[in-house]
Amino acid sequence: MWLRAASTTKGHHMNNSDLADRIAETNGLSKAESRKIVDAVFVAMTEAAVAGEEIAINGFGKFKVKDSAAREGRNPSTGETIQIAASKKLGFTPAKAVKDKLNG
Repeated sequence: MWLRAASTTKGHHMNNSDLADRIAETNGLSKAESRKIVDAVFVAMTEAAVAGEEIAINGFGKFKVKDSAAREGRNPSTGETIQIAASKKLGFTPAKAVKDKLNG
């Protein structure tokens, strides 16, 4: 894979700018060029998800739209029964290589 493993500390998260910086460093691009690429990737992934497409990134994992049915829930403050509307969720399943790296 063309990205180096992130060296993060507990509680730190990687955002779009961090990702763009990492890509710029490892590929000899300007930060502005890299940020445009990162933004374009996420726009394309969002558009694919909205269209109901599965997004499979070799060596990383799959993003898949899942339907969540309407259901009854409870307001935790009052205990009152409420209706939770049906919605769509974007699920992620990591590739085996990612799972293996996470689990050492």
